Amino acid sequence: MSDIPEIALAWHLAGRGAALATVIETWGSAPRPVGSQLAIAGDGAMMGSVSGGCVEAAVVDAALACLESGVPRLLRFGVADEDAFAVGLACGGTIRVMVEPVGDTAGSVPPAVLVELVAARAAKRPVAMLTHLEAHSHRLTSGVGDPLAERVAERMRSDRSGLEGDWFIGIHNPPLRMIIVGAVHIAQALVPMARACGYDPVVIDPRGAFGSAARFPGQSIVQDWPDEAIAELALDARCAVVTLTHDSKLDDPALMAALASDAFYIGSLGSKRTHAKRHERLQAAGVSEDQIARIHAPVGLAISAKSPAEIAVSIMAQVTQLLRA
Repeated sequence: MSDIPEIALAWHLAGRGAALATVIETWGSAPRPVGSQLAIAGDGAMMGSVSGGCVEAAVVDAALACLESGVPRLLRFGVADEDAFAVGLACGGTIRVMVEPVGDTAGSVPPAVLVELVAARAAKRPVAMLTHLEAHSHRLTSGVGDPLAERVAERMRSDRSGLEGDWFIGIHNPPLRMIIVGAVHIAQALVPMARACGYDPVVIDPRGAFGSAARFPGQSIVQDWPDEAIAELALDARCAVVTLTHDSKLDDPALMAALASDAFYIGSLGSKRTHAKRHERLQAAGVSEDQIARIHAPVGLAISAKSPAEIAVSIMAQVTQLLRA
């Protein structure tokens, strides 16, 4: 469901017609966050979700009407608790949904803007799509030099779309990435969990027997030395790094490369005793105490995990905790 702009553009270019429905505001226990989108084709096909329930049916009807009239609509859905489950608002939440046709009529999402948005997303450039709720004008911005630059930058940092006065700021950040050093059993469990949580995982292991396609089918595997691979990957603030080899010859260079980056999370497998020795090695190599303190070790939340899958759960939980804190 993360490819909704791309799907809407493809439907429009194919002549099927397309509309975009976007959650712009929520109250209470709404099932989908602000910024969630649904693409609707002129033949009624849909991809994505704005509520996870029967609200979608009403949104599709509104979208088809918008495609016919060329006029966007703002919808509001709110229900009492006893009726909530039937319309997908499981705890009586309320949502506002903006429905816009893609096209050249006034108030529609201009195809040129959608093309530019899709290109930015393909290039992994952070961008915000600004929509004025009254004038239904649209513009893309990276935040720099924009009248709403401060708000856009703040929302990009928090990865949170939302309303600022009469403007809806839709944040389109590059995918989160998880760099996993060590193609071990824990990594085999962690990779699909990371992908399910919205990360683009990359496994690094120079040992061919470990980092094989047979062990990680369909996954990105880099068989270079970890510090060299991390340098090539150009880590940013949307990256998490986890070292799992339990081998200082591989983990230490990876950690030093990660500590020189803006990665928001750095974790390393090993006991407290193992990490104490790691601390000494990194300190001797000239890594500062403040930098070493960025390493989460033993890696993962303390949930008494034992199996590789349980350890992977603890890691994913800790990464999520840091991301959302």
